[in-house]
Amino acid sequence: MCSLIVGSNRNQTEITHFILQGIGGPHSLKMSFYFIFLTLYIMTMCGNLLIIGLFLQSHHLNSPMYFFLSHLSICDILLSTSVVPNLLSTLLKEHETTFRDSITQFFATSLATAAESFTVIGYPSTCLGARGECHLLTLISYDRYLAICNPLCYTSIMSTRLCVLLVACSWFLSFLYCLIATIEILDLDFCGCNVLNSIFCDIAPLLEISCRNASRLQLACVILASPGILFTFSVILSTYIKISLTILSISSSIGKQKALATCSSHLTVVCTYFGILIVKYTVPSNGQSLNMNKAISLSLVHSSYTSTQPNDL
Repeated sequence: MCSLIVGSNRNQTEITHFILQGIGGPHSLKMSFYFIFLTLYIMTMCGNLLIIGLFLQSHHLNSPMYFFLSHLSICDILLSTSVVPNLLSTLLKEHETTFRDSITQFFATSLATAAESFTVIGYPSTCLGARGECHLLTLISYDRYLAICNPLCYTSIMSTRLCVLLVACSWFLSFLYCLIATIEILDLDFCGCNVLNSIFCDIAPLLEISCRNASRLQLACVILASPGILFTFSVILSTYIKISLTILSISSSIGKQKALATCSSHLTVVCTYFGILIVKYTVPSNGQSLNMNKAISLSLVHSSYTSTQPNDL
């Protein structure tokens, strides 16, 4: 199904709106997915709002760790809210969205995950990997490194001013990356079929229906995404290597358990998050079915929910 209009000054048709196909299957399966995703969405919102509320109300939780967690919760709320409501709508019926709404959703989703895109195995794919959340996960790993490996200097190093500065830089860089990517997408022309076989407006499906060469956008995303992703991954990896060595050097079993308890939830989030990214963006697109790709994308949307587990509070 393609809804097209003819441009006044062009010999080609121009897309005015998109249709998101969402998840295919029989009606009963869609209804099952609907209630599952609705339940996960409600749990995600409640868990993240609980973390933010407790951080604002409880003086015992006014520490750098929970300051970073509260901003990670904001990222999760923004990401879930920009994707899940539209997904639920596509499960009930074919969802039509205007170009403006699609770009707005793309920007909101990108700001939460601070998405960029790069070419993997010769195919332009979205490595929206993970700017906003990656930055915050990196800050939390550095915070845990100081708390476990250098506890005597922790308070003096992780001051309130430094925490605010680090988070502000994280949001600013994420906003800058997303703004550049969005401006480049606005410069593209879309023609042909307007059906996006995706659960939300992402770079990859948008490039598929673009009638212009998107090489400049791909190059810009490679330049912007690669250094940041490599840097954040290297910092997280190096900090956890040092944390592991420090924990192994602790003589008492109780001390080891306490040290592990302070970073176990964050480590779970990191492993889940980067594991999903590695599967999604290193496997060639022709090696993934459409439904598998959508399932991985949904896992990425809900991956940071594990940060709201009770052992963080």
